[in-house]
Amino acid sequence: MNMATHRSVMLTLRHDLPASLVVFLVAVPLSLGIAMAAGAPLAAGLIAAIAGGIVAGRLGGSPVQVSGPTASLTLVIAGLVHTYGWRATCLITILAGAVQLVLGMFKAARAALAVSPAVVHGMLAGVGIIIALAQLHVVLGGSPQHSALANLTQLPGQIVDMHGHKVMAGVLMITVLLIWNRLPKHIRAIPAPLAALLVAAGIAWVFGWNVTRIDLSGAISSWSPPQLPQGDWHHVAGAALLIALLAGAESLLCCVATDRMHAGSRADLDRELTGQGVANMVSGALGGLPVAGVIIRSTTNIRAGARSRWSAILHGLWVLLFALCLGWTIQLIPMEALAALLVFTGIKTISLGHLRKAHGHHEVPVYLVTLAGVILIGLAEGVLAGLALAALLALRRLTGVTVAKRLEPDGRLHATVSGSLTFLGVPHLTQELRTIPAGTAVDLDLNIDFMDNAAFEAIHSWRLDHERLGGTVTIDDLHDEWYTMAAGGRRVFPAKRPPKPAGRWWLPWTHRRTASATTAVECRLTRGTHEFHRRTAPLLRPIFTQLAAKQQPTHLFITCADSRIVPSLITSSGPGDLFTVRNIGNLVPRAGSQPGDDSVTAAIEYATGVLKVHTITVCGHSGCGAMAALLSGPATTAGLPHLARWLRHGDPSLTRIGADKAEQHHDAALDLLCRMNVQQQLENLRTYRNVDEQVEAGALKLVGLYFDIASAQVSVLSPPTSGFPASTGTRRPPEPSQP
Repeated sequence: MNMATHRSVMLTLRHDLPASLVVFLVAVPLSLGIAMAAGAPLAAGLIAAIAGGIVAGRLGGSPVQVSGPTASLTLVIAGLVHTYGWRATCLITILAGAVQLVLGMFKAARAALAVSPAVVHGMLAGVGIIIALAQLHVVLGGSPQHSALANLTQLPGQIVDMHGHKVMAGVLMITVLLIWNRLPKHIRAIPAPLAALLVAAGIAWVFGWNVTRIDLSGAISSWSPPQLPQGDWHHVAGAALLIALLAGAESLLCCVATDRMHAGSRADLDRELTGQGVANMVSGALGGLPVAGVIIRSTTNIRAGARSRWSAILHGLWVLLFALCLGWTIQLIPMEALAALLVFTGIKTISLGHLRKAHGHHEVPVYLVTLAGVILIGLAEGVLAGLALAALLALRRLTGVTVAKRLEPDGRLHATVSGSLTFLGVPHLTQELRTIPAGTAVDLDLNIDFMDNAAFEAIHSWRLDHERLGGTVTIDDLHDEWYTMAAGGRRVFPAKRPPKPAGRWWLPWTHRRTASATTAVECRLTRGTHEFHRRTAPLLRPIFTQLAAKQQPTHLFITCADSRIVPSLITSSGPGDLFTVRNIGNLVPRAGSQPGDDSVTAAIEYATGVLKVHTITVCGHSGCGAMAALLSGPATTAGLPHLARWLRHGDPSLTRIGADKAEQHHDAALDLLCRMNVQQQLENLRTYRNVDEQVEAGALKLVGLYFDIASAQVSVLSPPTSGFPASTGTRRPPEPSQP
């Protein structure tokens, strides 16, 4: 045995074996109850659990999902058993499995995820209510009626005529289920359904209660082959397709849900659908119920520590051994106790969490319509009604257009169109735009995710008419250039187009395009401030309101005056974060140096003495013009006397790289000088008494950054390795008497 196999065996014994036993203890009572509710032989539930565990567990695409009989198909199976008989229903199950197998082979599994969760949860809640109402009659000692309404209307009479011992067994079962989660943790290690059945069966047997017993003797061994249904084959095919789709959708949705609960490999949905198909064919051939992934068993499996598909497979083997060797113990279980378990399970399908999620996405009508349709009409009809309403609501959202208008203080009208602009929304859009007075200067923002030709024509025609009557229109696409591209004669929805950045405030003016009707040249700063007032200021106003009283930056940021360096952009900082000093070459004159420079000194003094910044950062960049002038010599600054005097503060940086390196290839020497200049300015900062004292005390940190413009990469430079000694008094020249 190699190491990989040995490790796999050890993981199975440590994690999957205990988890399989827990799932087995949950699966047996639920499988029996679902079979009873469906009107099928009780052994059919165990056969389905065996096939779902072994076959779907081995062939499926999820490592932790557990399959078996599911309550969501109870109504369909009950109807088929009543119409065609049990053996014919088994053949329909085989056909449903074949449909799933074909769908999985053709990679159609993802299509099931298009079903609205509100429809799925509404269907499950409706089925749960029907099961609970029907089985409540069994708990009370009677028989379920033919419909949910009949069960509800006859419930009062059933309560009046309830039978003592049978009711007590059911009530005892529900009581144990309700209080089990409140017991100590070591007791709760036993699954609640199993514990409740043991308590109800034990007390009924000890006190000799007159209850209905379950008979499973010989059911597993007395197999008979499926038979052809007698009736219209269109209905048979429809039933097989319905089972395939419902069971497949539940399995795939369960896969997606369980993927969020564990850290293992993700599920292969197509493989899962194929495995479910084979499991259904095997289950139908052996006389079992249809199989699907069950969220209760899968969740139990994960919480019990399962790591691989071996847990599901072993759980199926335990069910098989139980059915063959211990099937006689089932006759001790009161039928009313199983019915009470189904009542409890049915009520739990009504989840307030699912309803809150539906409410958050405005899908409560879909949930309620599906639930009511399943209860009042039928499972297939209720699901179709829910799907139809979900499609209508989605279409309504896609065609919903809102136009918000606001008059600015300067007299311009700011209008924002939001939604998806299709031909269905054109009437409302046109009506809103025509309410804008003629001659008005309009800023129109298109906050849209789609625009078809009819919507473009409507906006474009309105714009031309508005401008003809003396108004002006500036149109800005906030997310994508739908209008701009259409107005330029390009395809509005090309097959492939690189994604557009979500925000555009940082783009250079030359990269911004707006569909403005005016061609007059305006000051770019004026247009920029207007755009700020219109789009950015409303978002930032609360922040600036808080900052208005006092500034509290944490960083002094010294960088070059180069127009390509945007400190807030390359540091992802916002208003109030950086106290910024910009000069040519990001230079920090040494304390007391000549020519003096009070502006940088004053900023350092104010930042460290008043603002109490925590960090001083010097940021250099590639291709710095100041460093290039230093490399080229005095001739570069001929005729620029002030610049020449300022660049004398960069001489230590030039000396730092050495004459031999300065004479190498210009680009390499310039890049080296730009980097060394940052380290030199960090050393120059230590010549200021206040800075040096705070650095020594650990209250201030000096950081060097280097921005490579071509690659848009910011790197942190290592601390300087040369310069003044760290522990001598020669680091800091005497402070001048006048700063």
